Amino acid sequence: MDEPIGTARITDSTEPDTTELEAGGLETEEADSPETGITYDEQLYPARPRRLRPRANLRGGAIRRTVSDPRAANGLNPAYVQWLVRQSMLKDADVLSRQLSGSPSMWRNPYARPDARRAVSTSDVWFTAYPISLITRSDQSFLAALADPELWSVFEQIGINGVHTGPVKRAGGIRGWQETPSVDGHFDRIGTQIDPIFGDEETFQRMTDVAEEHGGVVIDDIVPGHTGKGADFRLAEMAYKDYPGIYHMVEIPPEEWHLLPEVPEHRDSVNLDLATESALAERGYIIGELQRVIFYAPGVKETNWSVTAPVVGVDGVTRRWVYLHYFKEGQPSVNWLDPTFSGMRLVIGDALHSLGDLGTSALRLDANGFLGVEKSAEGLPAWSEGHPLSHAANHVIAGMVRKVGGFTFQELNLTVEDIRDTGAVGADLSYDFINRPAYHHALATGDTEFLRLTLRTSLELGVEPASLVHGLQNHDELTYELVHWATLHKNDLYPFRYEELPGGELAELIRSELVEKLTAPTADYNLVFTTNGIACTTASLIAATQGHATLDSITEADVPAIRDAHLLLAAFNAWQPGVFALSGWDLLGALTLPASWSPT
Repeated sequence: MDEPIGTARITDSTEPDTTELEAGGLETEEADSPETGITYDEQLYPARPRRLRPRANLRGGAIRRTVSDPRAANGLNPAYVQWLVRQSMLKDADVLSRQLSGSPSMWRNPYARPDARRAVSTSDVWFTAYPISLITRSDQSFLAALADPELWSVFEQIGINGVHTGPVKRAGGIRGWQETPSVDGHFDRIGTQIDPIFGDEETFQRMTDVAEEHGGVVIDDIVPGHTGKGADFRLAEMAYKDYPGIYHMVEIPPEEWHLLPEVPEHRDSVNLDLATESALAERGYIIGELQRVIFYAPGVKETNWSVTAPVVGVDGVTRRWVYLHYFKEGQPSVNWLDPTFSGMRLVIGDALHSLGDLGTSALRLDANGFLGVEKSAEGLPAWSEGHPLSHAANHVIAGMVRKVGGFTFQELNLTVEDIRDTGAVGADLSYDFINRPAYHHALATGDTEFLRLTLRTSLELGVEPASLVHGLQNHDELTYELVHWATLHKNDLYPFRYEELPGGELAELIRSELVEKLTAPTADYNLVFTTNGIACTTASLIAATQGHATLDSITEADVPAIRDAHLLLAAFNAWQPGVFALSGWDLLGALTLPASWSPT
């Protein structure tokens, strides 16, 4: 009888290989060989200070002193290193892959080509649950709420046949023996285990069973571009086995440490400034400047590179590493083309765990357009967007998911061509980052010209509406998503308002009008979120377009007009071929909290 894929469990009774660790825990024993022609006393206490002789005589044979402190959180303590290994994602991936290799279930499904229509036929209306914002019943976990049969009965009645959970596995980091919180809404994953704040694995599995009973599916996430600073990153810093191969990280030799900034005692890394990035690139250590700096903030993130404090390795060598992070400092980027293929193994293992152990039917590929990076010609930024390695890696991930019977959708905020090309070989569906900012702009200005331009551009470049997930809101901010116009097509001319504008100017105009219409200096909601978007909900966005300067200015009499506009946006998305997705914020018509609000 074939072993079903869902029976895989991450368990391994074998002890970790500690060959590399022995240098950190060398036993020290004195072996005094007796000499002939000496007295009993001299033989018992050979040439040693008299005050130490009783202590030496009382030493028990079972006690051994080690070089390292057993409480130390560094590479010289074998107990600490093994503690990290036991909770690392790479370790789990290796165990899981061995359990699934050779299974006949791995050969039953076609996997070579994306199939949007098969994915849509599986599930075409999704509830996108954002874990840290969902309010449950008292003493009920997030996953227990989503596993409630009563909830799924309602979903079945109103036509929702898919739930996208959002990221619920352990995230954040590890410093010493302690875990640190997530820096990016649990998109900085550090383990394959379910984070206890959301529930447990058994509840997740029950949720997938309840979904199936009501004709629905559960969609999970994988993050192929980066991890958090968990066990895998700490082991990489210690140069343990092939863990450094997981990341884009470069060891800087001590004679060059004068180029690196000091790391404050309360930090484990600092971001490089432009001058340091340039200096290290000139010396050939890193590839330097990338095409853009996501989440740019002066003094916080000025480049895509950060440097660690000195870290003691398992071999006793102290190192400093410079590592790449497309997003935040706590999200080191995965290296998809290292000779160890450690990063690929980690990501594929995480995907198979969600599909096999947890029982999900689909996965979202988060930020999957940043998987390849390469040095460009002298004086130009490194090639980091639209790289062929991203296409190849997406083909591998999506192919593996299809191979076990699932499907994928990508959340790729790049150019329309990137969405088209990556979707041609990788994910079955793509999030509609093309039209969402345009219909927000149409609502805010009363002008549909930019919306008509995005719809036309999508069709002209070969992105069919049936391949898109048309979602109202998927994060706790609504991003501008104007990369197509601001980057590759910044110099191309587009007809707009009776003139021709370069793409870069068009993007800046749309962004400025969105900020002007949706935010105000005196407003207590809809705040600008770095350079990436506006922290708001669909309902609060609509409220701003209708002239409400503050949340208190919204009365019961204003609700019908806001609701009608909300239903208009929902209809625009739902009437297009493909998937329609809506969030809890949208189902409730939720507004934001005022900026002055504090949980205390």
